[in-house]
Amino acid sequence: MPTISMFYGIIIYMYFFDNKKHHLAHIHAEYAEYKAVFSIENTESIDGKLPSKKTKMVQAWIAIHEEELMADWKLASEGKETFNIEPLR
Repeated sequence: MPTISMFYGIIIYMYFFDNKKHHLAHIHAEYAEYKAVFSIENTESIDGKLPSKKTKMVQAWIAIHEEELMADWKLASEGKETFNIEPLR
């Protein structure tokens, strides 16, 4: 489960071959004791929960980096190494 970005205490992961459970391109986000899964295509939370402010940050970051995330998703779904993506600033 490679870490692809970190910002404001949020860690963003993308798992290899993680396309069976959710069936769509997504990322995993962790903040303190919270965990959530977000769709790359529409930024919506598909599983879990983060605090409201952190959810908005993750959704903004996904919107900014959608193309890079989709490229990483393709790599990860093929079992290839992903690339780091700039954090939210």
